[in-house]
Amino acid sequence: MRTDLTRQRFHVLMTADAVGGVWSYAVDLAGGLVEAGVGVTLAVLGPDPSAAQAARAEAAGCRLVRTGLPLDWMATDPGAVTGAGEALARTARAVGADLVHLHSPAFAAAADFPVPVVAVCHSCVATWWAAAGTGPLPGDLAWRAELVARGCRRADALLAPCRAFADATARAYGLSRPPRAVHNGRRQLAPVLASVASPGTDPVPFAFTAGRLWDRAKNCAGLDRVAARTVLPVRAAGPVTGPNGERVRPVHLTVLGELDEAGIAAELSGRPIFVSLARYEPFGLAVLEAAQAGCALVLSDLPTFREVWADAALFVEADDADAVAGLLDGLAADPDRRARLGRAAQERAGRYTVAAATASVLDVFEALRAGPGIRAARQGAAA
Repeated sequence: MRTDLTRQRFHVLMTADAVGGVWSYAVDLAGGLVEAGVGVTLAVLGPDPSAAQAARAEAAGCRLVRTGLPLDWMATDPGAVTGAGEALARTARAVGADLVHLHSPAFAAAADFPVPVVAVCHSCVATWWAAAGTGPLPGDLAWRAELVARGCRRADALLAPCRAFADATARAYGLSRPPRAVHNGRRQLAPVLASVASPGTDPVPFAFTAGRLWDRAKNCAGLDRVAARTVLPVRAAGPVTGPNGERVRPVHLTVLGELDEAGIAAELSGRPIFVSLARYEPFGLAVLEAAQAGCALVLSDLPTFREVWADAALFVEADDADAVAGLLDGLAADPDRRARLGRAAQERAGRYTVAAATASVLDVFEALRAGPGIRAARQGAAA
C-alpha cells in the first residue's frame, strides 16, 4: 500500500543494506511506517538488491533509490564513508525528507544533515571484533570504529535491537547512556506446505540454520563440527562467500546456498530444530522467523539471545560440539519436547512484531520532530 504523498504525516529517508538482515529490518519497518501514513524513501547502499528484494520493497509502499554508495564495512578508506554520508545528506535535501534513518551511525560522522538523524546500531566492528577476534582492533577496523564513535555523538537519536546490545555499544564507544532498545519486528513469512510431512504426522526431524555463513562470528565452523557428530541432518542456508572475500568451507553441513523468502519458508514449514551457535548476534531475525514457524530453538548462550528468547529456547556452549550434537539428537527423538519448545518460541515471537517495532520507532521520530530542545539532547551522546 503506497502512501498518498499529499496526505503523509512526514517523509523519512531510510538507508538499507541488501546484503544481510538489515534489508529485512528496513523493508518491514518501511512497510509499517507507510501503513502509519509516513512516506519512506529507501536508499540502498552497497550491492544492489535482487529483483525479488526490490519487488518486496516496492510492495511495501516505499520509493527505492539505488545509490551506488559504499557500505561502511566494505569501504576502502574513511573518505569513502564520510563521502557517502555527505551524499546521503544531499539526497535528504533532494527528496524533501523530514527525518533521516541511518542503518549505521558511521554515515553521520561528518555529514551535515538538514534534518534530525536517527541511527540504528544493528552491529559494528568494535563489538563484532570483541566477539570474533583476538588482540587489539586491527587498523583496518579501527578507523571504522572511530567513524561509528563520531556518528554516535552526532546522531540525534540512537537505537539498538535489544538492551544487551545497547549496553555493549555504550561500553564500546564510551557513551554516557546506551542507545534506546527497540526490539526488531519481522513480517511472518508466507507459509509453505512441507513436502516431508503427511497430514497428522510429525515432520521428519532435521536441524536448520540460516544467515551469512561466511561471517566467522556466525560460527559456521562450530556448527560443522556438530554436524560431524550428530545423526540428525543439519541444513544451512546462506552464502559461504562474503562480498569482502571471506569464505567458509563446511564439510558436514548440507549447504543450501542463498534462499529467498519462499525457500526459507519451505525449510521452516518442516518445523526443524533451529540452531545458531553464533558468537555474536545483536538480535537474530533468522531466529525470529524460525520461532514464528513454531520451531524449537537451540541457541548459543549470548546475553542478546537470553534477553530476546528467555525461557523459550535451549541455550548451549557454542564450542561444546559433543554436547550440542547430543542435545540435537535427543530432541530429534522426542517430538513432544520439540513441540513444547516450538509453542514456547512461537508465543515469545508474538512480542516481536512489525507493528510493535514501528510504534516504538514512531515514538522516537515524533519526539525529534517535537522541537529543537529534544533534538539538542542528543540521545545516546557521550559525556
